[in-house]
Amino acid sequence: MISRPRRAIVRDSVSVGLAVGAYGLSFGALGTTSGLSVLQTQLLSLLLFSGASQFAVVSIVGAGGSAASAWASSALLGMRNGLYGLRLAPLLGARGWRKPLAAHLTIDESTAMALANEDAGDTSHTGARTGFWATGLSVFTFWNAATLIGAVAGSHISDPRVYGLDAAIPAGFAALVAPRLTTRLPQMLALVCGVVAVSLSPWVRPGVPVLVAALIALAAAARFGEPVPAAAPGRQT
Repeated sequence: MISRPRRAIVRDSVSVGLAVGAYGLSFGALGTTSGLSVLQTQLLSLLLFSGASQFAVVSIVGAGGSAASAWASSALLGMRNGLYGLRLAPLLGARGWRKPLAAHLTIDESTAMALANEDAGDTSHTGARTGFWATGLSVFTFWNAATLIGAVAGSHISDPRVYGLDAAIPAGFAALVAPRLTTRLPQMLALVCGVVAVSLSPWVRPGVPVLVAALIALAAAARFGEPVPAAAPGRQT
């Protein structure tokens, strides 16, 4: 593609950061209403910073699942970020302290903006790098600010069911995944995983149905060689 002005890329990146960051409000509120403290909820956004993985931890812990199930589910959902990193590494050329920071900011949105502004004729990859860093830092800033506001507000809610927050996590996952189901294989895979997870729910501990469904999706991806739909905050979203 033709290189775009850096100012235009930054403007679009900040817009993405604002839009995605708003989801942090719901995560913050869900975190504290699920039993986490404001500090614990905030640390999840600061240190984990992967929307779908964060929601998985909160949903499983809130339902009474084990920490092992929560973190295993979170890790499976975050595996796609490692694949993004393989694609982005040649474009970013991060060295020294920038390398772990780039890894932390490698999310759906920063990857999309980097690739959207990639110019094959630009050997310095200025557009891709600008899109990645501007988007990653914008989402990180707004997501964490919104998480804090949501967590403080959620800590004053005695019963999340009154506001429908108990249904927000599954609704959010459905909204994130639905637009990605554009071909027959992901559609059938989503249906199978959903049926398996719902069928297992009455018989196993919270978190196990998610793990089983994720393993089915990974097995299908390895067998058929087609990317499986992944949830994100916007993510992260």
